[in-house]
Amino acid sequence: MVILRLGVLASHGGTNLQAIVDACKEGRLDASVSVVISNNSSSMALERANREDIPSYHVSAVTHPLPHDQDGAILNALKKHDVDLVILAGYMKLLGPLVLQRYRNRILNSHPALLPKFGGRRMYGRLVHEAVLTAKEDVTGVTIHLADDVYDHGPIVAQCQVPVVEGDTVDTLMDRVQKRERLLWVETLQSIVRHELDLDTIG
Repeated sequence: MVILRLGVLASHGGTNLQAIVDACKEGRLDASVSVVISNNSSSMALERANREDIPSYHVSAVTHPLPHDQDGAILNALKKHDVDLVILAGYMKLLGPLVLQRYRNRILNSHPALLPKFGGRRMYGRLVHEAVLTAKEDVTGVTIHLADDVYDHGPIVAQCQVPVVEGDTVDTLMDRVQKRERLLWVETLQSIVRHELDLDTIG
Protein backbone atom coordinates (compact mmCIF):
# COMPACT_ATOMS: atom_id res chain seq x y z
CA MET A 1 0.00 0.00 0.00
CA VAL A 2 1.32 3.45 -0.94
CA ILE A 3 1.91 5.76 2.00
CA LEU A 4 0.80 9.23 0.96
CA ARG A 5 3.02 12.00 2.30
CA LEU A 6 0.90 14.97 3.38
CA GLY A 7 1.77 18.60 3.95
CA VAL A 8 -0.85 20.30 6.13
CA LEU A 9 -1.38 24.07 6.23
CA ALA A 10 -3.50 25.41 9.08
CA SER A 11 -4.06 28.81 10.66
CA HIS A 12 -5.70 28.10 13.99
CA GLY A 13 -6.90 25.09 15.99
CA GLY A 14 -5.75 22.25 13.79
CA THR A 15 -8.59 19.88 14.66
CA ASN A 16 -8.68 18.51 11.12
CA LEU A 17 -4.91 18.09 11.29
CA GLN A 18 -5.29 16.09 14.50
CA ALA A 19 -8.01 13.91 12.97
CA ILE A 20 -5.72 13.11 10.04
CA VAL A 21 -2.74 12.39 12.31
CA ASP A 22 -4.85 10.12 14.52
CA ALA A 23 -6.20 8.21 11.51
CA CYS A 24 -2.65 7.67 10.25
CA LYS A 25 -1.47 6.39 13.64
CA GLU A 26 -4.49 4.10 14.02
CA GLY A 27 -4.07 2.56 10.57
CA ARG A 28 -7.31 3.97 9.19
CA LEU A 29 -5.40 6.12 6.71
CA ASP A 30 -2.38 4.92 4.73
CA ALA A 31 -0.62 8.27 4.87
CA SER A 32 1.72 10.31 7.03
CA VAL A 33 1.80 13.99 7.86
CA SER A 34 5.31 15.01 6.81
CA VAL A 35 5.16 18.70 7.63
CA VAL A 36 2.83 21.32 9.13
CA ILE A 37 2.93 24.97 8.06
CA SER A 38 1.04 27.83 9.69
CA ASN A 39 0.79 31.56 9.06
CA ASN A 40 0.05 32.01 12.78
CA SER A 41 3.01 31.55 15.12
CA SER A 42 0.72 30.89 18.11
CA SER A 43 -1.63 28.48 16.36
CA MET A 44 -2.68 25.27 18.06
CA ALA A 45 -1.80 23.52 14.81
CA LEU A 46 1.90 24.18 15.43
CA GLU A 47 1.54 22.95 19.01
CA ARG A 48 -0.11 19.77 17.75
CA ALA A 49 2.72 19.24 15.27
CA ASN A 50 5.28 19.69 18.05
CA ARG A 51 3.49 17.13 20.26
CA GLU A 52 3.46 14.65 17.38
CA ASP A 53 7.13 15.29 16.46
CA ILE A 54 6.11 16.53 13.01
CA PRO A 55 8.40 19.14 11.43
CA SER A 56 6.64 22.51 11.44
CA TYR A 57 7.15 26.01 10.08
CA HIS A 58 5.71 29.45 10.71
CA VAL A 59 5.54 31.31 7.40
CA SER A 60 3.82 34.69 7.31
CA ALA A 61 4.38 38.37 6.60
CA VAL A 62 6.31 38.43 9.88
CA THR A 63 8.89 35.91 8.69
CA HIS A 64 8.76 36.86 5.00
CA PRO A 65 7.37 40.38 4.33
CA LEU A 66 7.05 39.86 0.57
CA PRO A 67 4.26 37.55 -0.69
CA HIS A 68 6.61 36.02 -3.26
CA ASP A 69 9.03 35.07 -0.50
CA GLN A 70 6.25 33.52 1.58
CA ASP A 71 5.22 31.50 -1.47
CA GLY A 72 8.79 30.32 -1.96
CA ALA A 73 9.26 29.42 1.69
CA ILE A 74 6.11 27.30 1.72
CA LEU A 75 7.16 25.57 -1.48
CA ASN A 76 10.65 24.88 -0.13
CA ALA A 77 9.21 23.33 3.05
CA LEU A 78 6.85 21.11 1.08
CA LYS A 79 9.61 19.96 -1.26
CA LYS A 80 12.09 19.43 1.59
CA HIS A 81 9.69 16.96 3.18
CA ASP A 82 8.76 15.20 -0.09
CA VAL A 83 5.08 16.11 0.15
CA ASP A 84 2.77 14.35 -2.31
CA LEU A 85 -0.46 16.11 -1.39
CA VAL A 86 -1.11 19.51 0.21
CA ILE A 87 -3.97 19.77 2.71
CA LEU A 88 -5.50 23.16 3.54
CA ALA A 89 -7.11 22.43 6.89
CA GLY A 90 -8.46 25.74 8.08
CA TYR A 91 -5.78 27.72 6.28
CA MET A 92 -6.99 31.30 5.95
CA LYS A 93 -4.79 32.52 3.10
CA LEU A 94 -4.64 31.97 -0.64
CA LEU A 95 -1.60 30.09 -1.87
CA GLY A 96 0.84 31.75 -4.24
CA PRO A 97 1.60 30.83 -7.84
CA LEU A 98 4.77 28.86 -7.07
CA VAL A 99 2.97 26.38 -4.82
CA LEU A 100 -0.11 26.27 -7.04
CA GLN A 101 1.98 25.44 -10.10
CA ARG A 102 4.20 22.84 -8.42
CA TYR A 103 1.26 21.06 -6.78
CA ARG A 104 -1.38 21.50 -9.47
CA ASN A 105 -4.30 19.13 -8.80
CA ARG A 106 -2.60 18.11 -5.55
CA ILE A 107 -3.94 20.78 -3.19
CA LEU A 108 -7.15 20.04 -1.28
CA ASN A 109 -9.20 22.49 0.77
CA SER A 110 -12.24 21.84 2.94
CA HIS A 111 -15.15 24.21 3.47
CA PRO A 112 -17.93 23.80 6.07
CA ALA A 113 -20.85 24.12 3.64
CA LEU A 114 -22.10 22.68 0.38
CA LEU A 115 -20.25 24.75 -2.17
CA PRO A 116 -20.97 26.76 -4.22
CA LYS A 117 -23.36 27.90 -1.48
CA PHE A 118 -21.95 29.99 1.37
CA GLY A 119 -18.41 30.19 0.05
CA GLY A 120 -15.96 32.86 -0.98
CA ARG A 121 -13.91 35.56 0.68
CA ARG A 122 -14.90 36.29 4.30
CA MET A 123 -17.06 33.16 4.46
CA TYR A 124 -15.31 31.08 7.08
CA GLY A 125 -15.89 29.62 10.53
CA ARG A 126 -18.95 30.85 12.40
CA LEU A 127 -19.87 33.22 9.55
CA VAL A 128 -20.69 30.25 7.31
CA HIS A 129 -23.00 28.63 9.85
CA GLU A 130 -24.68 31.95 10.65
CA ALA A 131 -25.41 32.38 6.94
CA VAL A 132 -26.83 28.86 6.69
CA LEU A 133 -29.18 29.48 9.62
CA THR A 134 -30.19 32.93 8.34
CA ALA A 135 -31.08 31.40 4.98
CA LYS A 136 -33.22 28.79 6.80
CA GLU A 137 -31.53 25.91 5.00
CA ASP A 138 -32.72 22.39 5.82
CA VAL A 139 -29.34 20.88 5.07
CA THR A 140 -25.72 21.99 5.03
CA GLY A 141 -22.56 19.94 4.82
CA VAL A 142 -18.88 19.78 4.00
CA THR A 143 -17.05 20.18 0.70
CA ILE A 144 -13.52 19.10 -0.15
CA HIS A 145 -12.27 20.62 -3.39
CA LEU A 146 -9.14 21.23 -5.39
CA ALA A 147 -7.77 24.62 -4.42
CA ASP A 148 -6.75 27.38 -6.80
CA ASP A 149 -6.14 31.14 -6.56
CA VAL A 150 -9.76 31.98 -5.65
CA TYR A 151 -11.34 31.40 -2.23
CA ASP A 152 -13.51 28.25 -2.08
CA HIS A 153 -13.18 27.70 -5.82
CA GLY A 154 -11.98 24.73 -7.83
CA PRO A 155 -13.43 21.33 -8.79
CA ILE A 156 -15.31 19.49 -6.05
CA VAL A 157 -13.68 16.24 -4.94
CA ALA A 158 -16.11 15.14 -2.22
CA GLN A 159 -19.20 16.41 -0.44
CA CYS A 160 -21.39 15.15 2.37
CA GLN A 161 -24.61 16.49 3.82
CA VAL A 162 -25.28 17.46 7.43
CA PRO A 163 -28.86 18.15 8.54
CA VAL A 164 -29.92 21.46 10.02
CA VAL A 165 -32.29 20.61 12.87
CA GLU A 166 -34.94 22.65 14.63
CA GLY A 167 -33.46 24.74 17.42
CA ASP A 168 -29.95 24.72 15.99
CA THR A 169 -27.65 27.52 17.07
CA VAL A 170 -24.43 28.49 15.37
CA ASP A 171 -22.53 26.47 17.98
CA THR A 172 -24.58 23.28 17.70
CA LEU A 173 -24.54 23.36 13.92
CA MET A 174 -20.84 24.14 13.77
CA ASP A 175 -20.06 21.25 16.11
CA ARG A 176 -22.05 18.79 13.98
CA VAL A 177 -20.44 19.99 10.75
CA GLN A 178 -16.92 19.92 12.18
CA LYS A 179 -17.30 16.34 13.37
CA ARG A 180 -18.40 15.29 9.90
CA GLU A 181 -15.63 17.34 8.30
CA ARG A 182 -12.97 15.41 10.20
CA LEU A 183 -14.44 12.12 8.99
CA LEU A 184 -14.71 13.31 5.40
CA TRP A 185 -11.04 14.24 5.31
CA VAL A 186 -10.01 10.73 6.31
CA GLU A 187 -12.49 9.06 3.96
CA THR A 188 -11.45 11.21 1.02
CA LEU A 189 -7.72 10.80 1.55
CA GLN A 190 -8.03 7.02 1.89
CA SER A 191 -10.05 6.95 -1.34
CA ILE A 192 -7.16 8.76 -3.04
CA VAL A 193 -4.64 6.25 -1.66
CA ARG A 194 -6.79 3.38 -2.95
CA HIS A 195 -7.08 5.02 -6.38
CA GLU A 196 -10.84 5.24 -6.01
CA LEU A 197 -10.45 8.98 -6.58
CA ASP A 198 -8.21 10.28 -9.38
CA LEU A 199 -7.45 13.96 -8.80
CA ASP A 200 -6.15 14.38 -12.36
CA THR A 201 -9.51 13.42 -13.86
CA ILE A 202 -11.33 15.75 -11.43
CA GLY A 203 -9.10 18.74 -12.05
